[in-house]
Amino acid sequence: MKRFHLALAVRDLQTSIADYSVRLGQMPNAVVDGKYAMWRTDLLNFSINQNPERAGQLRHLGFEDDGAEGFRSTQDVNGIEWEHFSATAQNERIVAMYGIPVSA
Repeated sequence: MKRFHLALAVRDLQTSIADYSVRLGQMPNAVVDGKYAMWRTDLLNFSINQNPERAGQLRHLGFEDDGAEGFRSTQDVNGIEWEHFSATAQNERIVAMYGIPVSA
């Protein structure tokens, strides 16, 4: 399976989790309190991280791909970061960057 990945910066993590959970029709698959949340739907891998200074801004785009090996990040011609990763590689990166999720 291949899912489109979209990552945004948000002002307040808890308020954003409540809003995006309604919009996506499900609770997040992973939450690191005060830092990060991620949803995996059938088509979308959507993540947010609390960064009030950049609230509402795109952090990066990419693809979660079951066939991907590891984690890779490149920039396109416009300077936008694109990531390509497996679900396992993303889960490992979440722990390394933000800590152990309270739900996964």
